[in-house]
Amino acid sequence: MEKRWIYNPVPPIEKINELGKSLNLNPYLATLLLQRGISDFESAKNFFRPSLAHLHDPFLMKDMAKAVQRVKDAIDAGEKILVYGDYDVDGTTSVSLVYSYLKSFYPHCDYYIPDRYTEGYGVSETGVIFAEKNGFSLIIALDLGIKAADMVTLASIKGIDFIICDHHLPGVEIPNAVAVLDPKREDCNYPFNELSGCGLGFKLLQAFAIKFREEKEVFEYLDLVAVSIASDIVPINGENRILTFFGLQKLNQNPRPGLKALKEIAAIKNDLDVSGIVFTLGPRINAAGRVAHAHGAVKLLISKTEEEASSLAEKVNVKNDLRREFDLSITEEAFAMIEEDDTLRHSKSIVLFKNTWHKGVIGIVAARCVEKYYRPAIILTESNGKITGSARSIKGFDIYQAIFACSDLLERFGGHKYAAGLTLEPDNLLAFQRRFEEVVSAGLTEEMRTPLVEVDLVIPLNAITGKFNSILKQMGPFGPENQKPAFEARNLHVVNSLSLFKDKHLKFLVGQKESVLPTVGFDMAEHYTRLANGDPFNMVFTIEENVYNGMTSIQLRAKEIKFG
Repeated sequence: MEKRWIYNPVPPIEKINELGKSLNLNPYLATLLLQRGISDFESAKNFFRPSLAHLHDPFLMKDMAKAVQRVKDAIDAGEKILVYGDYDVDGTTSVSLVYSYLKSFYPHCDYYIPDRYTEGYGVSETGVIFAEKNGFSLIIALDLGIKAADMVTLASIKGIDFIICDHHLPGVEIPNAVAVLDPKREDCNYPFNELSGCGLGFKLLQAFAIKFREEKEVFEYLDLVAVSIASDIVPINGENRILTFFGLQKLNQNPRPGLKALKEIAAIKNDLDVSGIVFTLGPRINAAGRVAHAHGAVKLLISKTEEEASSLAEKVNVKNDLRREFDLSITEEAFAMIEEDDTLRHSKSIVLFKNTWHKGVIGIVAARCVEKYYRPAIILTESNGKITGSARSIKGFDIYQAIFACSDLLERFGGHKYAAGLTLEPDNLLAFQRRFEEVVSAGLTEEMRTPLVEVDLVIPLNAITGKFNSILKQMGPFGPENQKPAFEARNLHVVNSLSLFKDKHLKFLVGQKESVLPTVGFDMAEHYTRLANGDPFNMVFTIEENVYNGMTSIQLRAKEIKFG
């Protein structure tokens, strides 16, 4: 699929020179900083040297004082507290964080994760009844609850209070809970509204510790926060960047037993970054709730000994292998359904349903459909007599709003701009498919339909030195809103060592004048012949380090190649 290369605006040369001089950086690095909104010495210092002291005061969040006081009152009165969370990575890390912290000094607490298959997403009536039967009088809901007004009311009738910590968009009605912590509330003036669910749990504990204990206690849990931020694909800027920076330090130097065991079972030898979490730890934690019950993930993450964690990690890994099998087979079926249907092949959206598909992997399959066909996709299956599904989108298209436009056909829905979930009655399926295609067709522009390759800067290969890469690395952690810089180099040629591995990936030495650098290009086999012929080309790439036999060297990772 042909992609459109777009270029990040280059700031005025005077500003580049001024910042470069004040920081003793070359113009390329100064440009990258200006593109990220860093324009003076002070902002650069905060960017390159994150500090936990720069975290926002948690009491700036609406209802935080009420939430903290209610937790303290429950502890003083010896009430039973139930920590209630979602079954994905963000939810299970949230529960593990809040439960582990409270349990470290207060015995009367437990946790609850709804069953993906029998209860579905959100606060369930089953969960509220469980709390009532077991004598819990306070529920702390994490990564869910902002649309659970009816369940909060039901709990209140049963004498159970709710504290909600949710980062999803609120509906019209804010639940009548003791406290509703959600920076996306219109009446909340908290300075940063892109926290993960686990990040919100952290802010609750931070506030509690500041008022009643010691703040530094909660910093021990930042490895869990970093895993949630990476896996939930929230922006890595502002407060999230600070939390991720220190969370990665904890994860790489002294992780809790559960995360250490997961790293070992995934054979991770080098330090993890955000991308590493997304592709190794995240899927394994998620797998527990996708093919079984997410209790397994929480048990692993709260384990206290390495022996216990190792045994639990083995079980989670087995579930991940099973998840992979489901994922591959359902993805193949989904692709076949599209290829064999002329209407689907030419539609602006993808909405597929099969009642036997495994509910736990349909979100992954939706993402794979977006990757292959580059259009908004919803994958649906049957669960408890309802049709339920996961939606994923393309850059620039708000799938949450598109689903909202079909809300009269839905029983429930929720999510973000690029990912959402929904449930509907079987009788509404055809009407929903038609309406969703209409909404997408009306809102999708030609520009949106063309995949983008974003280029920060055009540079010569001779600018890429060890010092240059050392400063680049300090611009991390990289992720949404602070992506790893992508460069373009022009008039390139293959010097030698061109090879194909695993029938689809390329390795070669790229040259430009006297400069030569090793390069790897994944899934780029289609370019082999022209590269072998010596055709000149331009290349978009990122810079990375290759560690081999204890030696570290710079290599380029090709993202796109265009022949001139």
